[in-house]
Amino acid sequence: QLQASGGGLVQAGESLRFSCETSGIDFVAHAFAWYRQAPGNPRELVAVITNLGTTNYADSVKGRFTISKGGAKSTSNLEMSSLKPEDTAVYYCAAAAGTLILSRLRDSDAYDYWGQGTQVTVSS
Repeated sequence: QLQASGGGLVQAGESLRFSCETSGIDFVAHAFAWYRQAPGNPRELVAVITNLGTTNYADSVKGRFTISKGGAKSTSNLEMSSLKPEDTAVYYCAAAAGTLILSRLRDSDAYDYWGQGTQVTVSS
């Protein structure tokens, strides 16, 4: 299971950190991703980290967002800086079992587990 935390309301240029705590899964054997969905838009992949630690980002967040995984609580984290109003969305963490290549991990149906959504609102 995945439990996400860390959303909120911030001003443009500020930073936020999401955490996705896992339970009941083999943490080291999973890839993790963060998706987001803004009103009226489809869900989009923001960042992904494979079980081996390779990362990939949407062009819109490169250089501003950093995905990581690990720690005592077996979490996937998303560090977001220089936030923009267009980053406003509901964010979801997801986990996929196995050693999957990045192209496969770009498909939302690759993911076995999803956390609950957490809202981020960036004001201008």
